[in-house]
Amino acid sequence: MATADIASPPVAFDLTVETLIIGAGACGMVAALAAHEAGQNVLLVEADPVPSGSTALSAGLIPAAGTRFQAEAGIDDTPALFAQDIQTKAKDENDPDLVVALAAQAGTVIEWLADSHALPFSVVHDFDYPGHSRRRMHGLPQRAGRELLDALRSRIEALDIPLICNRRAARLFAQDDIIRGAELALPDGSVETVGCGRLILACNGFGGNPKMVAQHMPKIAEAVWFGHDGNRGEAVNWGHALGAATRHLGAYQGHGNVAHPHGILITWATITEGGFQVNAKGARFWNESQGYSEAARAVLAQPEGFAWTIFDGRIAAIARQFEDFKQAEQQGAVVEAETVAALAERLGLPSEALQQSFDARHQEGPDAFGRSWQSTPLTPPYHAVKVTGALFHTQGGLEVEPNTAQVRKPQGDRFPNLFAAGGAACGVSGTGDSGYLSGNGLLAATVLGYIAGRG
Repeated sequence: MATADIASPPVAFDLTVETLIIGAGACGMVAALAAHEAGQNVLLVEADPVPSGSTALSAGLIPAAGTRFQAEAGIDDTPALFAQDIQTKAKDENDPDLVVALAAQAGTVIEWLADSHALPFSVVHDFDYPGHSRRRMHGLPQRAGRELLDALRSRIEALDIPLICNRRAARLFAQDDIIRGAELALPDGSVETVGCGRLILACNGFGGNPKMVAQHMPKIAEAVWFGHDGNRGEAVNWGHALGAATRHLGAYQGHGNVAHPHGILITWATITEGGFQVNAKGARFWNESQGYSEAARAVLAQPEGFAWTIFDGRIAAIARQFEDFKQAEQQGAVVEAETVAALAERLGLPSEALQQSFDARHQEGPDAFGRSWQSTPLTPPYHAVKVTGALFHTQGGLEVEPNTAQVRKPQGDRFPNLFAAGGAACGVSGTGDSGYLSGNGLLAATVLGYIAGRG
C-alpha cells in the first residue's frame, strides 16, 4: 500500500523547482497559494486524475476565532478561548505550542482566503458543534468540502500555479538530511524525477492503509472507511525511513452518523439540535453530546453495527444547509412519519421501546447516560436516518515545528527543507478518537498548509 522508498539523488532531474508540494487537497492548494504569494517557484502534484482527497468528503468547515465574520454575526471569540477548547477536548494531550499556533493563525488564514482569493466565507450561526464554546465554524455557501476544493483549485488555475495530476510520489531523494527531490509514477508505469529546494508533504494520513490502521488503531479497524483511498501512509513511512519523529499515530476522527447503506455523511446538527440515536431495539445507548468522533465506536458496538438517528422537521430544516443532507433526502435515506408509532413501524423498531426513548428525551435534567436536554422538544413530523460508524481520517503523523511546519527529528532538531501539513503531520486531536474537536482536520490542513507554504 505505501512504501518507504528513500534513495540517493540522481545525477540530473527531469525538472527542478523551488517548492514541490505532494498532494492537492485543501492543504496542498493552500500551501501552494501561500508559497506563490511569497514569490516561490511552485509545483503541485496530485496522484488522482482530479484533486479530491479527504477535503472533498468533508463539510468543508474550518474553525477560526476572532474573525470579522464572527464579529458581523455578533460572536465574541478569541484565539486563546479556541486553544482552550481544543485542549479541553483532547484532555491536554496535544503539543501546546502547536495548539496555540493553529488557534492564533486560523483567523488570519480565513480572512486571507476571503480577501486575497475571494472565497465567500460565513459563520455557521444557527447551531453549536460539540466542544466549541463559541460558534466559529467558517464555510462556503453550500457547506460542502467539494465546494471548498473547487474554489481553491480555481484560484490555483487563475494564478497559473502548476498543478499536475496522475502523478503519485513513489520515492524521495535525500542526502545528509536534505530532501533533493522526488520520483513520480505515471499511470503508464513510467516515472519522472523532480528536484526541489524544499518539499511539503500534504498527502494526508494512512486511513486508506488497512495494515497501518490495524496496527495503530485496532478498535476502529473494522469500521467503514469513509476517507480517500489515496491516504496510504507514505508521509509517515517516509518519515520513519528518514529518522523523523512521529506522534499520536493512534489518533483519528471517526463519525457515527453516516447514512447506511447510502454512504452519505449526515450532519451532527441532527444531534446537537436535540436529536438522539437508538439501536435496533429502539433503545438509546450512549451520551450523544460527547461528539461525532466518539459516536463511531458507540454505533459500531450496537447489534449489527448500526443505529437510527432520530430528529424532527425543525432540525431537518437546519440540516438542509448542507449539501450532503439534501442528497440523503433525495436518495431516500431520510424516513419521515407523523407519530412515534408510525415511525417505529417504518423503521421496524419496537414501538414501546422507541416511545420510551422519546419520553426520556423530554425529561428535564441529565438522563441515564448523562446527557442534559436543553433544546426544544421534538415535534411531528419526525425524521430518522439509518447510520453506521466510519473512520474518516487519521490525526497522528509527523511531528512538526509549530511556527514553520518543518518536520522534526526525535531529538527535537529539524530537517532543513522538509515540511508536513494536514494529515501528514500530527494534528491537535490527542491520542485517540475522543480528542477530536469538530473541524480539527481542516484546521491543521489549512493553517499548517499556510505556514508551510510561506516557508
